[in-house]
Amino acid sequence: MFLSRVLYALWMSQVAAADAGAGAAKADAGVVLAADAGSVSAKADAGVAKVPLAPDVKALVDRVQAFYEKTQDFTADFKQDYTYKAFKRTQSSSGKVTFKKPALMRWEYEKPSPKTFVLAGDRVFAHDPEAKLITRAAINSNQLSASVTFLFGVGKLENEFAIVKKACAKCTGTQLEMTPLVPDPRFKKIYLEVDEASAMVIKSTVVDPDGSDNAISFLALKTNVGIDENHFKISPPPGTQVQDFLSGTKLTVPGKDAGP
Repeated sequence: MFLSRVLYALWMSQVAAADAGAGAAKADAGVVLAADAGSVSAKADAGVAKVPLAPDVKALVDRVQAFYEKTQDFTADFKQDYTYKAFKRTQSSSGKVTFKKPALMRWEYEKPSPKTFVLAGDRVFAHDPEAKLITRAAINSNQLSASVTFLFGVGKLENEFAIVKKACAKCTGTQLEMTPLVPDPRFKKIYLEVDEASAMVIKSTVVDPDGSDNAISFLALKTNVGIDENHFKISPPPGTQVQDFLSGTKLTVPGKDAGP
């Protein structure tokens, strides 16, 4: 169900939408990045001309890039609010996120229902314990936006976005508005709220083509804590169905609920 947008969710996740019943059809991915941009039918806005960043904006963007280039891993609590423009309602979720270079991420959703999403290089895994289902699929990391890859110390935000400061009365940090220089069918804009003192991103908001927005706040963020790679493995309980889109197979984890 979540394959069509399986990765654009790991940073700008749309998992909240996946929990919203009938309204969830627009965001099957649970984690945030379209594995295949061609599967997204919405039309993107026209791109914008590239102009030099304002000196204060460039200084802040450079500090953000430098912060994540030197960050080897981090953990944080997160709160996600997905607001549907058409339905005029908001779906809220929360949990924990873990990141480790070169390309490992784990999103552990705790509320409103448990779900786990793991990005491991060019593979993405999704585990829904209530449905007793785990899914494995491939992701082309070369197609990921700099809004994700800058976390890996690779993508450069100013090479892909027009970036300006945007006033924000409710923000505790400085808000950067990022508009893609090249039209992107997955989103219209991205807003990053940055803590001026540390240059950490404390909130990310992705605006969909239809005007809905997906906001994720990062709380109690800790960096360079030495996270073990085993943390990014998923061990499903017996009876869990495994749907492998790489091999086109289905199987069930052996156990008392697995049957003969």
